Amino acid sequence: MTKFLAKIVAWISAGYPEGVPGPDRVPLLALLRRRLTDDEVRSVVADLQARAELPGSPDVGTVDIGVLITQITDELPSPADVERVRVRLAAQGWPLDDPRDESGDER
Repeated sequence: MTKFLAKIVAWISAGYPEGVPGPDRVPLLALLRRRLTDDEVRSVVADLQARAELPGSPDVGTVDIGVLITQITDELPSPADVERVRVRLAAQGWPLDDPRDESGDER
């Protein structure tokens, strides 16, 4: 995971210290998919799952993560849901505007 993606995971964790609740998962992924590639979203979801902040266990595989993302993103969030999540996370800063660090596994 790059430093850039690690910042996003830290940002989500700060916004949701108890984990991302069910009603916020769809709008959260909708917000992420606006700025990240599918592979980057998978990396963020895998890290959040490993931290038990999204459903699943740490040994969930890449295919399972892809299925989770598909299940979640097949639902369209309402504009009000997206705005609620955006406001909550904006209070923690917005790392998606930070430059991307493609150097690898440094955190």
